[in-house]
This record gives sequence, C-alpha cells and structure tokens, in this order.
Amino acid sequence: MRKVIAAINMTLDGVCDHTVGIVDENLHHHYSDLVNNAGVMLYGRTTYQLMQFWQTLLTSPSDQKSMNDFAFSIDKIEKIVFSNTLKDTGWNTAKIASRPLEEMVLELKQQSGQDILIGSRSLIIQLLNNNLLDEFQICIHPMVEGKGLKLFDNITDRIIFNLIKTKSLNSGVTIFYYEPIQDKTTNR
Repeated sequence: MRKVIAAINMTLDGVCDHTVGIVDENLHHHYSDLVNNAGVMLYGRTTYQLMQFWQTLLTSPSDQKSMNDFAFSIDKIEKIVFSNTLKDTGWNTAKIASRPLEEMVLELKQQSGQDILIGSRSLIIQLLNNNLLDEFQICIHPMVEGKGLKLFDNITDRIIFNLIKTKSLNSGVTIFYYEPIQDKTTNR
C-alpha cells in the first residue's frame, strides 16, 4: 500500500506561501530527493500554477544546478491537479483529476508503486480533516513573515502527531517528519 505524504514549507508564524522562505541549494536537493522517490504528486490549482515556473528551467536552465535538478524532478513525476476551473494543464506529465480528492487518494493508496505526495495547502487541509495522511513533513523556515496564508487555518478537529525524525539544513531550515496518531478523546 502506498503512503500519502504531505510536504510543505512554513515560516515560524505559520505562513505557507510558496514565495517566502529561505531557499538554497540544500532545500532544492531535499525536495528533489523527495519527488524522485515518489510516484505521483497531487496539487490544487493555485499551487500547480505556481509550480509551472519550473517548466521554464527545462528550456532555459538556471545558473544554479540544484534548481535545474529540481525542475527535472518535478517535470518527470506524474501530477494530478484538482481544479474546477482549469481545463488544460499545459504539462505532459500532468492531468486534471477526474474524481474528488478523497476518492482519488483512496484509490491511489491501493495501487502498487511509490508514495503519493501532496504539495498544496488546500489538499493537505482536506486530507488532514479526513484522516487520510500517513506522513506530514513540515519544513520550518527560521523567519517570521508577518503576513500571508496560514497553514492550519481550516482544521476542524484536534490532530495529534508523533515526531518520527528531523533533518536540519545549513540555512537553519528544519524538516519535521510526523505521523498522525489516533486521538483517543475524539476517536480519530
């Protein structure tokens, strides 16, 4: 059975905007490794459209090898986009979801293959609220942004996690790897 792994960047004050954070070579390597070891990545429309930036590096490479490597990794992974408005993905390895998120995730989990990555805040919130995440990787950037979209604004019930490992980067960024555990007070 495939694992559903959510991975997202967040500042100390909970902002998860994809345009903020301390981005360096080590962070690109971390995410390249994560994507290279997964079989499919699920996105909401907004995050997907932000990620399309990486397509530009395939034809006009950056002077940073780590960015080019990540662009190659994100290009080759299968992507499923959940959108009610997008009609075409504009990316050969991406398709629009044909069913609701929960149905698609349950079906993908039953298939053989590499893990399922979730890279959009909106999808992470839905899957947390429906108890469908197997692992949650939060990459904390040691900064306070002060404004922006907060990661946990729409969680409906308490969720308790077990810390399974940490990874620190030279920039001060730390990745926390968690598994959700059942909360006996809410019967989750």
